[in-house]
Amino acid sequence: MLNFGPVVVAVVLYVLLMPGLLFQVPGRTRCVEFGNFQTSGASILVHSLLYFGLICLFLIAIKVHFYIG
Repeated sequence: MLNFGPVVVAVVLYVLLMPGLLFQVPGRTRCVEFGNFQTSGASILVHSLLYFGLICLFLIAIKVHFYIG
């Protein structure tokens, strides 16, 4: 049986937390901007820390598993 939990969680979080796609923290003019398709070094750092924290939460603390087969 194949466990696709880590793969699915990582891909979904990566798509949702790309800076500038859905939201950007911190934005260029405001604290949070939505859908501006721009990025900065600070927003890359914040989004990567959010990604790391959420991936640790879902994969280590909650232990998400999707079995196929």
